[in-house]
Amino acid sequence: MKNSVFSRPKSTFLIIFTLLASFSAFSQNNSNLNSRGSDFWQHIRFGGGLGLSFANGIFSATVAPSAIYDFNTQFSAGVSLNYTYFKDDDFFKSTIVGGSFIGLFNPLPEIQLSSEFEYLHVSRDFEDPIFVDDDYWQPAVFFGVGYTTNNITVGIRYNVLHDDDKSIYADALVPFFRVYF
Repeated sequence: MKNSVFSRPKSTFLIIFTLLASFSAFSQNNSNLNSRGSDFWQHIRFGGGLGLSFANGIFSATVAPSAIYDFNTQFSAGVSLNYTYFKDDDFFKSTIVGGSFIGLFNPLPEIQLSSEFEYLHVSRDFEDPIFVDDDYWQPAVFFGVGYTTNNITVGIRYNVLHDDDKSIYADALVPFFRVYF
């Protein structure tokens, strides 16, 4: 029987805590954004990421659209989708598909705190038969801090569930660059 991240009480608590933190913004007052009443689409911002890499026998492409809802000037929450294809001609190819929920809090206009639950399906197909192909789900819980100016935030986030063997990230600390319009 595989040891699932959900079978460990500490991991389960962190996942539940992150989801609750991400959606705690739902209870916030949004009167600062629109004094005429609630207009859902005026509070939505879109963003995401695109990535493309080429090297000696290596190709990687990522598409990750995202949308957040601004509850007020301090709290936002949203969702993101992720699709990544990676191929190393000599070693393996990988397809990564999933999504995430994110909660954002700006205690000051320039400072952004974030919590994010990401759940990705990873499929790795190795070229060499001595390696076993992988097909698994990988959760990640990030807590981050960033500097915001206009629509851009640059910062660092930490994955409390980082697993050196299964994570698609090389390290638990991951820099980020967010743009929302």
